[in-house]
Amino acid sequence: MLKLALFDCDGTLVDSQHAIVAAMVAGFDAMRLPPPPAAAVRRVVGLPLVEAVARLAPDSGDNALHEAIAEAYKQAFYRNRLAGTHPEPLFDGLLAALDRLEQEGFLLGIATGKSRRGLDATLKHHGLADRFVTLQTSDRVAGKPNPDMVLHALAETGADAEGTIVIGDTTFDIWMARNAKVASVGVSWGYHELSELQAAGADRLVENYAQVPGALMDILAERKTR
Repeated sequence: MLKLALFDCDGTLVDSQHAIVAAMVAGFDAMRLPPPPAAAVRRVVGLPLVEAVARLAPDSGDNALHEAIAEAYKQAFYRNRLAGTHPEPLFDGLLAALDRLEQEGFLLGIATGKSRRGLDATLKHHGLADRFVTLQTSDRVAGKPNPDMVLHALAETGADAEGTIVIGDTTFDIWMARNAKVASVGVSWGYHELSELQAAGADRLVENYAQVPGALMDILAERKTR
């Protein structure tokens, strides 16, 4: 059985909250709208961008406005990345966890609300471009919590649902996993609370990256005994 560890990016692999909040504020400013609070922005991280904007501007049903804000967001994010004003650091322990998972025979993949261009830039910056065998982004297939990113990852890698586990920091990740009928691990260092991830149906909860490989192995071991 092929084993696939499918990671979220923002809030799971990298701490991108400051970059995301700054770009969202710039997007709203460009349309002369009051910017949403940082806490509200963090709540929608992981959703497709236009959907995230729509949730932050619920009083406007104008999809054209949401798309214009999203476009201004993308431009601001790109400018800030070039200027290096809002870095997206890796979370502590990530690299060791990836090494351990590969030693245990896992394929590694990503399913993220980022665009493919944004994901590629993040992975290149951190020297991770060659670590992941499947990259699923919401500008290529339906975004979370739709199961499409998981299903496309299964098709690309040849893994099956029984051996696939999603690792993420938001309820959108957990719901995506459930909709795709795969297991999930919720992490404590991202943008939704562990209690929310548990209520959403995460199979395991972890407090740090050192716990991730063991959590995935435990899930697969339990499945073998069913």
